[in-house]
Amino acid sequence: MSEAFPGQPPPPPVAATRPAAVAVLYREGPKGVELFWVKREKALTFGGFYAFPGGKVDKTDALVPVRGALGEEAALRVAAARELFEETGVLVAEGASRLKPELMKELRRELLEKRLSWSELLQRHGLLLRAEDFPDAGRWVTPEFAPVRFDTFFYLVKAPAHAQAEWLPGELAEAVWVTPAEALARWEQGTALLHPPALHALRVMARFDTKEGALARLREQPQCEDFIAQRIEFQQGVRVFPLRTATLPPATHTNAYVLGNGELLIVDPGADDEAEVARLLAMVEALVAEGARVLAVLLTHHHGDHIGGVRVLKERLGVPLWCHARTADRVPVPADRLLEDGEVLELAGSPPQRWRVLHTPGHARGHLCLVDERTRAAVVGDMVASVGSIIIDPPEGDMGEYLRQLTRLRDWPVTTLHPSHGTAVADGPGKLQEYLDHRTAREARVVAAIPAEGSTLAQVVERAYADTPSFLLPLAERSALAVLLKLRAEGRVREDADRFFPC
Repeated sequence: MSEAFPGQPPPPPVAATRPAAVAVLYREGPKGVELFWVKREKALTFGGFYAFPGGKVDKTDALVPVRGALGEEAALRVAAARELFEETGVLVAEGASRLKPELMKELRRELLEKRLSWSELLQRHGLLLRAEDFPDAGRWVTPEFAPVRFDTFFYLVKAPAHAQAEWLPGELAEAVWVTPAEALARWEQGTALLHPPALHALRVMARFDTKEGALARLREQPQCEDFIAQRIEFQQGVRVFPLRTATLPPATHTNAYVLGNGELLIVDPGADDEAEVARLLAMVEALVAEGARVLAVLLTHHHGDHIGGVRVLKERLGVPLWCHARTADRVPVPADRLLEDGEVLELAGSPPQRWRVLHTPGHARGHLCLVDERTRAAVVGDMVASVGSIIIDPPEGDMGEYLRQLTRLRDWPVTTLHPSHGTAVADGPGKLQEYLDHRTAREARVVAAIPAEGSTLAQVVERAYADTPSFLLPLAERSALAVLLKLRAEGRVREDADRFFPC
């Protein structure tokens, strides 16, 4: 279960945006234009993605003067300059060329260790930030499905001649100079995940002629409404389209996916709201206008937050529905093709894609995952989530089978996971192991909740799920039952008169 349940609280409100700033640092050299990109540590917000140096605006940024800018425009540039220095060691300010490299490194350490404030650093060394060094390169707002959202202003910053960009371990897993062509090739290969602003910047800088021309193109943001990207393609040929659905909190959306670089598969159009379905159709129709062709609608499984728009899309686009047999007998729309474990779905295009079908029951009997044979990226439905939880609800759900399928995916091995709830997960095997470890720990708590005199299901929930919010206790009871049934099948507990006893 990932869909709504009776009595659940209303969905949380859309997260408010926080002001943020990003510096797209570039230099010109023998290889042409190069950009300094960074990879966030996987534990952080947007972890595992490649981006450019930046972060949220601090309250104290408003205290720092900027020549040529006032108010919010100044504070944003202060934040961009500060984040740039913290993450790369590049100090872009009038007077910075006087400072020796050793002093620069020490000042950066003091700033990172909070022994020195940004304002104090600039004042102490007679440095002045200038608006002209941070020209406007566009604005992007995080989509509404994300639990953490930013209103981010981008600046195109040329590296000073004296600058020495350097990576320090910490919040960043990687930080290097790269040509736009190299970076885009990584994105095409599935080894570098990119949010829409970074992808747009790389595409613009790949055609760099002049700074002024690049700035103009950076501010021409394609497929955006109110600065929010409407086309999200974290890796080439895997477009995610979050749809607002009646799903399990704290998630508010279910991800539909549009796979392919010519022929397309639409996966899990879950919204039943007309406006949400219309948004998805508009994006698909734009791709068709660009030369793509929709091959089919595909379902990972039958839950309501995954199938709401199936009938409309099938009829409007005139395409078949593909799913597993155990999904076909649970949805109200006739299936045209029954998929089985091991099949390969070929999508013509540039490049073509081959998606291997994996039957992964446990959450639902007909649950499917798709694994791209070239990149090993996986569309995993409700096997994992980066927002919220996955509920195993007997008799449809089977905890033992679910754990076997998590292990199967981990050992495939897959790379990036594209789940139905939340953003992509760069470290797929790590996330799958995290789920396995969590389930093992929870199972141990369930075992510990069964004394020699036995326990009822309610008593097991009270003891083993004490950390669960009260409104989720009905779901915790279903999960607890799934664990108990697994233990019973393994001969580790027995059931008698609605009580469970250790064996």
